[in-house]
Amino acid sequence: MKKRKSFGEQIRRFEDIGKTEVSVEQKLDELIVLLGESDFDSETISKLQDKFNRAAENNKITNDKLKEFRKLGDKNLPRFARADSLENLLSTYKLDSKSSKRYLIAERTSKITLMIISVLMIGLGFAMIVMPAPPYFEMFTIYYFTRDDGVTLMDLISLLIVFTGVYLLLISIINLNRQK
Repeated sequence: MKKRKSFGEQIRRFEDIGKTEVSVEQKLDELIVLLGESDFDSETISKLQDKFNRAAENNKITNDKLKEFRKLGDKNLPRFARADSLENLLSTYKLDSKSSKRYLIAERTSKITLMIISVLMIGLGFAMIVMPAPPYFEMFTIYYFTRDDGVTLMDLISLLIVFTGVYLLLISIINLNRQK
């Protein structure tokens, strides 16, 4: 049984099409050189041409679908036209609840994973500040409170880790709430 691609995977595949144009031209040039060097009979050339025509036709269909998706992002179109375009796309691509659930679960899992990583970064940063480090690990002292104590470069690096964790946590919470 053939596995169906999710809606998000199809959109990402359509966006990657523009990136492959240069490599396709290079491969086509290589094919032309190979065909010039080989001794094929007319039947083999006909088969190759049919195969190439089928691939080109599939690519044309893909580009037409990509144009339909781009219409949705056009801000100049009135809402009614965008809604009509969305209706056409939804009737063309059969989306069932299983594929949309899988997509939503994957999105939510990635956001929750980012939240867990950010909490771990915050904990690691505070642990680096609070726990005593050996003298060779304490780098340069930036500001002295007393003769034996102060803010070190390691403390500043730890604060940077904490602030990065807080930033990632806030972003993941905002994105998680936006999804609901």
